[in-house]
Parts: sequence; structure tokens; C-alpha cells
Amino acid sequence: MKTYIPFFPDNIEGQALLDNFVRTQRRLKYRDNESVKDKIQRGMPLYEVENTEKIGKDTNNNKIIRGECLSACAYLKANDIKIDLVYIDPPFASGADYAKKIYLRKNPKVAKTIEDAEQNLDLEELKSFEEKMYGDIWNKEDYLNWMYENLMAIKAVMSDNASIYVHLDWHIGHYVKILMDEVFGEDNFRNEIIWHYKRWTAKSTQFQAMHDTIYYYSKNDDYIFNKIEIDDEEYLKERKESKGWNSNTVQGVNGKIRQLIVYDEQLYEKAVEIGRIKPNEWDKIVYSLGKKSPDDVWDIPFINPVAEERVDYSTQKPEALLERIIKASSNEGMIVADFFGGSGVTAAVAQKLGREFIHVDIGINSIQTARDRLKGQGAIFELLEIKDGVSLYRNPQQTMDNLYKFIEGLKNEDPLPSFWEGYITDSKNTKIPVYIPNLLDHNTKVLDVAWLARIINEAIPVLPDEVKKVIVYYVDISNENEVEKYLKTQMITLVEIELRDLKPILAHALMPDVVEFEIKNKEEKYTIEIKKILSERLKTSIDNYNFKRQLNDLKKSKIGDKTSAPLSFIEISKNGLELIEMIALDCTNQDGVWQSDAEIKIDKNSFMILNGKKTKEFWDGKITSSKKPLRLKVRNIAGDESIFEILH
Repeated sequence: MKTYIPFFPDNIEGQALLDNFVRTQRRLKYRDNESVKDKIQRGMPLYEVENTEKIGKDTNNNKIIRGECLSACAYLKANDIKIDLVYIDPPFASGADYAKKIYLRKNPKVAKTIEDAEQNLDLEELKSFEEKMYGDIWNKEDYLNWMYENLMAIKAVMSDNASIYVHLDWHIGHYVKILMDEVFGEDNFRNEIIWHYKRWTAKSTQFQAMHDTIYYYSKNDDYIFNKIEIDDEEYLKERKESKGWNSNTVQGVNGKIRQLIVYDEQLYEKAVEIGRIKPNEWDKIVYSLGKKSPDDVWDIPFINPVAEERVDYSTQKPEALLERIIKASSNEGMIVADFFGGSGVTAAVAQKLGREFIHVDIGINSIQTARDRLKGQGAIFELLEIKDGVSLYRNPQQTMDNLYKFIEGLKNEDPLPSFWEGYITDSKNTKIPVYIPNLLDHNTKVLDVAWLARIINEAIPVLPDEVKKVIVYYVDISNENEVEKYLKTQMITLVEIELRDLKPILAHALMPDVVEFEIKNKEEKYTIEIKKILSERLKTSIDNYNFKRQLNDLKKSKIGDKTSAPLSFIEISKNGLELIEMIALDCTNQDGVWQSDAEIKIDKNSFMILNGKKTKEFWDGKITSSKKPLRLKVRNIAGDESIFEILH
């Protein structure tokens, strides 16, 4: 059940600029403009929010929130939490698919077997495979409407002196700049920042793209901006090549002041020692370390592959980039938020710089990466989950693949238009087309009057004439009464539309892991040993991976390709312990909010991270605690978490 929170005390209509933007006598008119206007007037959807974990005691405003930007902003506004600085790195509308590389760990029970196998097989081929997490695939209309809503929601929770930095590239950035002019006002535009980087390039028939763009706006005229200084490489080079000092004369209050600028303190002291410089000859001595204020072109390199900050997240940004933004546009104690949090870099840097943080993302991989990263830094925070149906499909692609198992009779044999997932056959042997929202596109998750109108006016008319009924599934519905009322007015189409909630089916589509474990208590020390884990979802992923490799091998053999060795396959041991990424014990709560009183994470190199501290030790299949454990949490290498009650 949800309510709606207004974006502002007086809702604005919005999209005036988009409706009136003219190019070569053609209106840049976006489909569903009216629906966006209606959504803005209706407000942000406020759902129930569940506190799932607490790290430390006094968490202040530090939060990791799993949910969409819009619903997270509704929660923040309902709780009167104001954001002082926003950085977002949203999808770039690039058309790219993003995958997580999943690494198998060393199995503590069959270490010798794994070691022997690695002598014959390439380590990376043996240990890893990829799983698609999400697709950055949008059409321009949907993306801009979606972004407009998000920017409006973010503005609604920004403090009066707040700023926002929006990180994009050439794909869609110029259009979003127009949106930001409208939402925040052209007069509040501060900078277009170019993040310049270097990377390996191949031959090209055009100039290589070597930068991203960051649009910097303030909410009002009164905003935080701190002067920051960075090392000037040319200045430092000149300092090293010079004698280490230079004289300057400046205009003082009482006339001229002889000022000595010293670039190198050691050289200066040596010069004084040998009599080259007499300190009493100077009214002022200034030590300069070759610093300057940055301009709007930032040369910041990508993260080094072996850097300490790397967390193996595909869209991870360097900490140096966020450090510059956070230092410039916030002060200690202020709240910094990232509503497309990704790897957690914004929260991590904010924590290091003495700010409070809010990390929001829809992906479970992002939530877990940020959670582990921040815990390793010693941060205190709470994890929240917005109960909007998102949690029911932690991996949208896997869930979509499994829906055919749970929707009885669903087939996709006849050539139906791509909008329809397939059809089912009723008792009269009539084929009924079925629509299922694309779980990879969260824009289709909510069924409202505008989306229903598109189904009626665009998708149904192209169906065969004999179709008399369709089934439309939804994850969420904007306003049930409004949708039902609209349906009744459209029944003249002669095609019956049956609405069905997808959430009960998604709940069945979840495949929880099965874990066998044993607990022992000796000398007031509790030890839990993991005996076995069975993950049907991971097994399916690995089977699909191996099948594709087998097809690739067959293809090579048919064309006589002997230039490369046969591809290796991934095999899971009987106990499956190589599929475990983390285990944790809750010795405080028997249910409700999770508290990790003992925790072991196994990194991709199979080294243990004990309660956030890195080690060079391998896991032995056990976890210990001096306190009586009440619950066990096991996270597999794909990020699925299962919690088990411990019976003593």
C-alpha cells in the first residue's frame, strides 16, 4: 500500500521547455508528456520501508537504501531529511549491457582438487563467469521523461543552499542539460565540468571520446562553494627546476611590501645557511607548494587495476573525482546523497571527509558492494529496503527467464508482436496474448492510465482479428480505481483486458539457497561449520554458461579452427562451498533488523575479510563467536542472501 508525497508545496506543471523547444520547425514533442505532468501533480509514491540491517549504534543520517530514486526521495521527504549535496551518475542511455563478473572461491573442503585443476586450466576461465545485471537501453522519450521525474524528486529533498552534480556523456547529456535548466533554472547553472581521462585506443575514423561531462547546478543563489587547491603539475615542475625561491613585490596597506615566495623549504634553508638570502631583508615570506584552484577541465585518471579502492564494479568512478566535488560543495557534517549509488564511491568518500551519506540504488549488487565497502571503512549506517516489489526480482534477467516456469500455459510459439511475451490457451482453445512488464526496464514497472492507453491504442490494434481477450501483468499499479475507471470507458475496443498482479508469481520465482550447517559449543566458544550449499539459481547460470561454451567449441570444430585450445567448463563440487561469498552471525536479534556480530567475507582471491578487516588467510568453512548465535546469513557469489534460524 502506498500514498503520495508532493514534490513541492505547490506542484508545478513542468516540461514547459520541452513542449516549446523548436528545431528546424519541428517540435521536440515527447510522447506521454501529459502523463509526466500528471505524475508530477500527483506526487512521489511513498511505500512501506523496512529496516533490514544496522551497522553500529548511532547511525545519524547515514543510510543505504535499496529502491528507486523516486520512492527513496518520497521516504526522505516524508521524514524531513534534507540533502546538502547530490552527485548522480545515472544510466547514460548508451545501449550497453552491464554484467557482473562472478568468481568462484577456493573450496575449503576440496582445496587440493581445485589446486590440481588450476595447474591444467587457466585460472580466470576456471573461476569466473558473467551474469547480466541490467541493460542501459532506452529510447529518448522514455529516458527524458524518467529523468525529469527524478530531477524533480531530487530537487524536492535538497536543502536551500544545496548543489547537484549530474554525470553523463555524449549520448544524452545535452538533452538532460535542457531538463536541468528547466528544473533548477538557467540562472542556477554553475559549470559544465569536463572529466578528461586516458585509455587504450584502437584505430578510428574519428576523434576518440576521452571525456565525460558533469553538469553542476545550485538550487538557489545562496550555495556552498569552498575554494579547493590541487597540485599544479607544471608549477611543481618549474619549482623543481628552479633554485627554489622567487621574489615579488606586492601593494600593502602602508606601501610596498617585499615578499619572498619560497617553492622549496629545504633549498631556502640552504640558501640562508650559505648567505645567498638574508631573511631580515623581507617583509613577508610565503611558502608555496605549487597549488592552484582547479578549472572546469579535470584530468583525473581511471582507477588503477590494482588500486586499493577498486571493488570490481563495472561503472566504478575514482575517489579523486568525488573528493573534489564533495570538498568544493559541502562542509563537514552535511549530508551527501547519490541516488544511483553504484559502487558506493560517493558514500565512501563522504564518510572519509566527515560528511554524512545516503546511498540509493535499485540493484542488490550495488547495495552489497556499498555495504561491504563502508563497513570496511568503519562507517556506521543502516540498510533500508523500499517495499515496492523490486526486492522480488534481485536479478531481472534471471527472473524473466524463469517466468515461463511459473505462468501456467505460457507459450511463445506463434509470431506475436514483440510487445507481447506470448500467449496462453483457455478452455475454449482460444489463444490469449500476455503482456509482462520488462523487469530490465523499471520504467514499465508501474501500470498507470498512460501506459494502459499505450496498450489499448498501440499494442492491441496490431493483434490478429480473432483475439478477444488479453492479459496484462503489472508489478505496481499507480491508482487502482483510476485504472479500473479508465478501463470501463475503453471497453468499446471489443477486446477484454484482464489485469493481473505479477508479484505473487515473482515470489514463487525466487529460488532460495539450501544450506546445511553444524553448530558446536566448546569452552564458551560457538563454532558453525558450513557442510553444504545448494543454489539452484547459480546452478542454472553455470549450466547456461557451460552450454554456450560447448556450442562455441562445436562451432570451432566444424570450421576447423585449431588456433585455440578447447574452452574450459565450470564444475561445482558436491558440497558447493566455492559458491559462498560471505557468512555472518547475528547474536543480538532473533528476527527483524539484522546485526552482524561476526562476519567473514571471502574475496575473489579467496582471502578472508574478518569483520571488515582484510587478511591473507583462506577460509576453513567455519565461523566462530563468543556469543550465542541466533541466526546465520549466507551470501552466495551472485549476491543472493539467505537467513537461517539457529536452533540450539
